[in-house]
Amino acid sequence: MKVNPRRRPEVYTVTDAPRPMSEDIGHRQRRYLLSMGIRTVCFVGAVVSAMAGAPLWLVGLLIVGALFLPYISVVFANGGREPVPTARFQEPGSREHKPVSGQRPEIGS
Repeated sequence: MKVNPRRRPEVYTVTDAPRPMSEDIGHRQRRYLLSMGIRTVCFVGAVVSAMAGAPLWLVGLLIVGALFLPYISVVFANGGREPVPTARFQEPGSREHKPVSGQRPEIGS
């Protein structure tokens, strides 16, 4: 295999890599647990405020929060990986794209 000595190999930076899957899953789990905690507070708050004689609009608002927060939490938790902007060392007007990692033109992949 001949390598052109004038051609510099493509250098990939660590900032081009996406967040690790474990970090992404941990972030989504924390967000889901926070939302479920808020739902629990809404539910307990609705029961306590209804027993204490709070206004009906407040009890209704807390019940609506307790009913719809699980759906919203699941949608956000299952939303997939968050898009992460990559670092760029190119000129702003440049239309060049970095090759996909693993593709090596010199071996025809």
